[in-house]
Amino acid sequence: MMKLNPKWVFVSDTVMGGVSKGAVTQEVLGARNATVLRGAVSLKNNGGFIQMASDLREDGSEVDVSTWDGIEAVVWGDGATYDIRLRTAQLSKPWQSFRADFASKPEWQRIRIPFASLAAHRVDAVFDPTCVKRIGILAIGRACDALVAVSSIGFYAAS
Repeated sequence: MMKLNPKWVFVSDTVMGGVSKGAVTQEVLGARNATVLRGAVSLKNNGGFIQMASDLREDGSEVDVSTWDGIEAVVWGDGATYDIRLRTAQLSKPWQSFRADFASKPEWQRIRIPFASLAAHRVDAVFDPTCVKRIGILAIGRACDALVAVSSIGFYAAS
């Protein structure tokens, strides 16, 4: 596994006029150090998301992960469904991404998302693992109180 050491930042729909609120914090959850995304997602003012995101490199440059088969994370949640998104150098607009969702549980679980299962969103492109730039975990598309945590994340090889 190629383990990542993300520097998560909080992003919300306020960048486009929405009113969702939240934060990214470092906490101990279920006896593990974790990065926690917590907040209130509102659909008002055409909003509807909160996100924790991290560039794979501090300078925002791309990383070639083509020797790996997918993304793996150890997550804890409130039972809701969350999105995981990858951005590549192929994308020019902030609303474009390659995405998949996962169901969270109120316990630590390992999730694996094969690159082949990533769906292109608002872009006519096929995911290119040679130019990955950013990863995000989101609560999106529904009004809710969100809680999702990540204790580790990286890229895996199926073997």
